Amino acid sequence: MARAATAAAPRLLRAAMLLLLLVAACRRAAGAPVVNELRCQCLQTLQGIHFKNIQSVKVTPPGPHCDQTEVIATLKTGQEVCLNPAAPMVKKIIDKMLNKANSN
Repeated sequence: MARAATAAAPRLLRAAMLLLLLVAACRRAAGAPVVNELRCQCLQTLQGIHFKNIQSVKVTPPGPHCDQTEVIATLKTGQEVCLNPAAPMVKKIIDKMLNKANSN
């Protein structure tokens, strides 16, 4: 009987170690940062919007997720709109936002 108990101990130890490893791996995956969608976020763009309606502007350069520069404006209403980065009015908006940030 004692021999059967000592033979089961390594199996039980291996099972416990495997369970501990799985729990640790799952906890690490749960804390990993979530990557944004790996595609362009702006499917349609506006040529411009009035500066007073804009709360903030985010410019995302081209990368592996999207091959074009994206300009996403958050309006004071909370709505997000995509702006055409090549449009003259959008370039002025970006310049104003940069100047506003530099003056603070």
